[in-house]
Amino acid sequence: MTFRQMAVGALALGLASFAGAVSRAEEPPRPDQLVDALNGVFGKHPGARAAHTKGICLTGNFTPSSDAAGLSKAPQFAKPVGVIGRFSLGGGNPQAPDNAQDNVRGLAIKFDLGAAGNSDLVMISAPVFFVKTPALFVEFLQTVGSGDKDKLTAFFAAHPESTRQNAWLMSHPVPASYGGVDYFGLHAFTFTNAAGESKVIKYKAIPEAGELGLTPDEAKPKGPDFYADELKERLAKGPIAFDLVAILGQKGDPTNDPTARWDDEDNRATAPLGKIAIDAIAPDATCAAFSFLPGNVPDGIAGPTDDPIFAARSPAYVVSLIRRSTPQ
Repeated sequence: MTFRQMAVGALALGLASFAGAVSRAEEPPRPDQLVDALNGVFGKHPGARAAHTKGICLTGNFTPSSDAAGLSKAPQFAKPVGVIGRFSLGGGNPQAPDNAQDNVRGLAIKFDLGAAGNSDLVMISAPVFFVKTPALFVEFLQTVGSGDKDKLTAFFAAHPESTRQNAWLMSHPVPASYGGVDYFGLHAFTFTNAAGESKVIKYKAIPEAGELGLTPDEAKPKGPDFYADELKERLAKGPIAFDLVAILGQKGDPTNDPTARWDDEDNRATAPLGKIAIDAIAPDATCAAFSFLPGNVPDGIAGPTDDPIFAARSPAYVVSLIRRSTPQ
């Protein structure tokens, strides 16, 4: 099977999920229209991702906790596995500044499950997304692209939930390192163990180095491209590790809105899932060959069926993959 056949097959499966998770009356934008909206703001960059364009490819491993299999029968919770990862900056600007306070950092992980294939986990450095639906995603980007400040003010007035991500970022320090900031999975996933018991969770990755932050004044002289050198220096001293935990859901927790947090989420009980250890920088081509898909989950993990943003992400990422892999 060729790459294109595999990508088109993945897109077809993603589109089926997308269609099942949204109201047909809403007529949501197609995955290619989501990618077009990103390109409309950030431009087209042949060979590059449409979103989280600037990034660094990584290799490492994941070691599950002794309790993880009790929550989920997913293969990565049964034994240690290798991973390919990627740190990144949000948006579609390949020159996005590392020292900006108002941009998310990303951590994406692809678990190597051997004969079972692979599984992905996609996280950002804020616990919320910036829109509720794919239609609002396109509307927001088109509004930003218009350059009309009055229209943008009106958008935020009509959709106050879209201010939450920026408020979070601006109330926290500029991350001094990709390896020194918390990452969140955004969506609510359902874990099922071998006994058939299920639990709704949200992912969080906590850096073992602690949260390493800079004030905007401290970050400014670092320049727009300091993360790569900082990462090399940090890896020269040993792996960059994160404790992956599950924030445990409770009855009545919403699963359909990634702009909203659960009640008292920061003080919720958590369960240890294991340790992500990043040990080396990999060639960009390693990560360019595929996408990290939020919906690529194995038996034992299920994404939300009522979250239209979750349903839209993987199909759009596949469109981006096909475009950047096709000669222009």
